Amino acid sequence: MRAVLISGAGIAGPTLAFWLKAAGYEPTLVERAAAPRSGGYVIDFWGLGYDIAERMGLIPAITAAGYHVQEMRIVGVDGRRIAGFGTTVFNELTGGRYVTLARSDLSRLLLEKISGSTEVIFDDQIVAMEEQADGVRVRLRGGGERRYDLVVGADGLHSSVRRLAFGPQESFEKRLGYAVAAFQTSGYRPRDENAYIIYGQPGRMIGRFALRDDRTLFLFVFAADIDDVAISPGEHNAVIHRVYGKCGWECPRILAALDAANELYFDRVSQIRMQRWSRGRTVLIGDAAFCVSLLAGQGSALAMISAYVLAGELLKADGDYQHAFGAYECRLRVYIGRKQQGAERFAAAFAPKTRSGLWFRNQVVRAFALSGVAKLAIGRDIADRLDLPAYAWRFPG
Repeated sequence: MRAVLISGAGIAGPTLAFWLKAAGYEPTLVERAAAPRSGGYVIDFWGLGYDIAERMGLIPAITAAGYHVQEMRIVGVDGRRIAGFGTTVFNELTGGRYVTLARSDLSRLLLEKISGSTEVIFDDQIVAMEEQADGVRVRLRGGGERRYDLVVGADGLHSSVRRLAFGPQESFEKRLGYAVAAFQTSGYRPRDENAYIIYGQPGRMIGRFALRDDRTLFLFVFAADIDDVAISPGEHNAVIHRVYGKCGWECPRILAALDAANELYFDRVSQIRMQRWSRGRTVLIGDAAFCVSLLAGQGSALAMISAYVLAGELLKADGDYQHAFGAYECRLRVYIGRKQQGAERFAAAFAPKTRSGLWFRNQVVRAFALSGVAKLAIGRDIADRLDLPAYAWRFPG
C-alpha cells in the first residue's frame, strides 16, 4: 500500500506528495498543464495553511515571494477614496502570520519542495480508471497504463478524477451566480504599492493590485448566468467587454490592457458539495472534494490542510486505506462545512447586485476603520477552529 497517484500539481497535490513521502509512501504527481502555471490571482495566506507551510520549511520563501498589503481601498468613478481600511487588523488577529502572494508562486514553491523526491508528469492526465482487488489500473492521456495502490484527485473545481470516480460535476456543483476573471499586464499606470484598489458598480467589481517587476494584476468579479460562463475561451474577452464596457473609472484602459494580455483566467464561482470524499481506493482533497469558492479566500489553505490530514491518517492507519479515508473525513467534514457556509454568505460582498447593496457594503468597509469593529466582525472567520493533528512522521517537516 505504498504507490499513490495524485492528479493535480496546484496546491493540494504537491502538499500531499510532501507529506506522503514523510509517511513512507511513494507518490507520483500528474498534471494536465504543460508546465507549472503562472499568472492567475493573489491569495491571502494565514492560519492552519501557514502553520503547515512552516512545518514544511517554506515560510522564508513565502515571505520573500509575498506582499504585505497595507490598505484595502474602494474608489469612486473619479478615482477618489470612498471607503477602505488598513490591514493591521489582520496582522493583529494572526500574530503577524499573514501574507499576500500569488497563488502560482505558492504552487511553484511547493513543487520545488518535492523536486527530486517525487515523480512529476506534466502535460498528461488520467483518462480512465479501473479499480481492482489489489489496486487501481490507470490509463493516461499520453498512452500506456500504470497500476497504483491509491488514486487522489487534487485537480480542483473541474476535477477529472471526481468525474471518473463519482460522476458528472453538475451532480455536486453549487453555482453562486458569479464569474471571475484575472489577468496581468506590464507598465500599467497608475500604481498603488501595497494597496488593493477596488472599483464597483451593481453586479460587478474590478480589483487592481501592483505586483513586482512593474506588473499589475486585475481581478474581475461579476454577476453571471450560465451563458456567461459556458462559453469557449475565445469569447471570454467579449463577455468582459460587455459587462464592463460602459463602466467608468479606469475601465477603458483596463479593457485595452486585457485585449493585449497573453493569458486570462476565467471561471464561474462555485462550490463542490459531496456526501462522501472517497470511493473505494480513490479519494478527493482540496477543491476537488469541497471547493468553498474562489471568493472565500481560504481555498489554498484548506487544500493544504486536507492534504496534511489525509497523509497523516494514512500513516496512522498503516495501510488500512478505508479506515484512513474515514478518519480524514471525520476530522474535516464539520470544519469544511462551516467554511462553505461562510463563503456562500461572503460571495455577494464582492459585487453586490443592487445600488443599495453596494452602499451597504461600503458602509461596512468604512466601519472596519474603527478600532475593534474589524476584529469583532471578522475575528471569528480569521481564527481557524480546528486543532491540527500531530502525526509521527518518518522525517521532520
